[in-house]
Amino acid sequence: MTTALTPHVQNHLALGPLASRLVDVDALPWRDTRFEGIVVKPLLFDGASGLATSLMRMAPGSVLPEHEHVLIEQTWVIDGHLVDKSGPDEGIECKAGQFIWRPAGSRHSAWSPNGGLFLAIFQISNKFFAADGQVTDMAGVDWDSLWGNSAR
Repeated sequence: MTTALTPHVQNHLALGPLASRLVDVDALPWRDTRFEGIVVKPLLFDGASGLATSLMRMAPGSVLPEHEHVLIEQTWVIDGHLVDKSGPDEGIECKAGQFIWRPAGSRHSAWSPNGGLFLAIFQISNKFFAADGQVTDMAGVDWDSLWGNSAR
């Protein structure tokens, strides 16, 4: 039985364990993140494994700070663009209609100078690195305490 769900969709709770989950994406609310100018619509989330699929919208000039992809991350740029601001691929630009995936262990920061809309698929939450040495997930929770057992 799956432990995955679409947050904020109540009618899924009454479905059988093997029923398909149809999601009206337009009806889902955008959710603020702790990063200025970045909002998400969670489409699928599995708290047991960390698997997540989200629409992510970045306002012009917004930055997703330094983070590590613990497992493979996939991003399809629907509109706008995404640019590596730092890391080994600094300057690489993924434009509308293009797809980029990043191997486990890759680390960078990303930004969208003119804004963009992306479909992002994570096998487990990224690790974000604060200046004070804290390692957190996107929500700001200590990464190891929440996801450490899922990554092993």
